[in-house]
Amino acid sequence: MEQLPTLQPNPNPELSREQVERMSTEVRALAAERNAVILAHNYQVPEVQDVADHLGDSLGLSREAAATDADVIVFCGVHFMAETAAILSPQKTVLIPDPDAGCSLSDSIDADQLRAWKAEHPGAVVVMYVNTSAEVKAETDYCCTSSNAVKVVEHIWAEHGPETEILFGPDMWLGSFVARETGLTEDPERYRRFMVWDGECHVHAGIRPGDITRTRAEHPEAEFLIHPECGCSTQALEYVATGDIESEGVHMLSTSGMLKHVEDNPDGEFIVATENGMLYPLQQAAPQANLIEANRMAFCKYMKMITLPKLRDSLRELKFEVEVAPEVAARAKLPIERMVAIG
Repeated sequence: MEQLPTLQPNPNPELSREQVERMSTEVRALAAERNAVILAHNYQVPEVQDVADHLGDSLGLSREAAATDADVIVFCGVHFMAETAAILSPQKTVLIPDPDAGCSLSDSIDADQLRAWKAEHPGAVVVMYVNTSAEVKAETDYCCTSSNAVKVVEHIWAEHGPETEILFGPDMWLGSFVARETGLTEDPERYRRFMVWDGECHVHAGIRPGDITRTRAEHPEAEFLIHPECGCSTQALEYVATGDIESEGVHMLSTSGMLKHVEDNPDGEFIVATENGMLYPLQQAAPQANLIEANRMAFCKYMKMITLPKLRDSLRELKFEVEVAPEVAARAKLPIERMVAIG
């Protein structure tokens, strides 16, 4: 599997305060002129977060995309997220300010690989993490997030029987966590029917037990926050499950749950194990909180490819439209809707 360079310093030059203010004004004016809504993922650079109409995780932002009355959706995130918005809002124009903003986890499996895997296991039910391309989703039975993956797998067993063969991917750490949480690791016979793709997000792969143990030793009073709805924390979840990380003081929280927890404890100290862009909205929510990166290199190059100038230019020129072929979109929509229905 190709090693994608996700752990790198931000290649984009910093903007001065005056430049940020001027471009932010331009962006808002262009958005009004185009009847556009700006959606930004929590890991975007601060100035993009600040100008967005909605901020959140990929699924929450896709829901916003599906519900909006705007004519244009500008998705400040990575490519698969914009694709998901296009699938859920086929009547809208969906733009991404930089079409090269990809995802190492999404790129760890393609549709041909999934079709070949399915051919080796006819009749198996396919569960794919939402961090996948539209073409992969179109070959999938159920999508999932980190927070509902266990529910999705348990739902399949309830609907199709406990002996059902499941192909799970592409995040091997999330697959391992699901197997442990559902008791499969204690049932070798059933475990053999739960197959996991060998993929990972290179950002979360960089968060190791030693990093977390060291950081917690340096900040013994700090609570440890893991964001379960983003791929970048699934390996840390597995470490907690195996006991490699002490579970006391560990909170597995969604984006909204993490924000609420910090807002409810605004003077607290928190170690945050996810892509470090999340620290900005947390600090905005609780300026007095002491936020500590679990690993300072948990930095996604692709998330940081979206900049304020690129956002402005995308709106001004209506460029970099993300389209999904109708036949692919129709097939990809079903596993997404199943995921949402399960909750």
